[in-house]
Amino acid sequence: MLHTVTFIKVGLQDVEKLQAISRVTFMQTFSADNTAADMEAYLNTSFSIEKLTKEINHPDSEFYFAQENDLIIGYLKVNTGAAQTEKKEAAAFEIKRIYVEHAYLGKKVGQLLFNKAIEIAKQKSAIYVWLGVWEKNHRALAFYKKNGFVAFDKHIFKLGNDEQTDIMMKLELNY
Repeated sequence: MLHTVTFIKVGLQDVEKLQAISRVTFMQTFSADNTAADMEAYLNTSFSIEKLTKEINHPDSEFYFAQENDLIIGYLKVNTGAAQTEKKEAAAFEIKRIYVEHAYLGKKVGQLLFNKAIEIAKQKSAIYVWLGVWEKNHRALAFYKKNGFVAFDKHIFKLGNDEQTDIMMKLELNY
């Protein structure tokens, strides 16, 4: 049974914890569908302490841990302005990452992280929220469709040496 989930904004002092949850959840989510070499290359590049430190320090990026008691069970990364992975309008808001420990899938942790992202987007007066989802990540695609997102474009995501297609989705915010 899931107890109360709390959200903690990630600071520099949390970079090693962020690296740990990032690596674990990415591996859990994608290792079955990708080569070990591509996974290792991506993990070493995208989740290095140096890269995560730079992302935490970026004024237009925010990370949040989802915790049950003192256990980190998932995390969220959001981007605005110059931090967005693709050039979007100033009032656009990117959900860059929502990842949940596999033991907590199906327990609404992802929905709680998503709700937190929408709350932040509205606080920042975003006109829409957008994200990219790997075309083979059917669970995530269904989740975002259920939450009102619609596909509007595609882009290439490079995992190691493998070029993959992400479906770009967006949700218009109503105030």
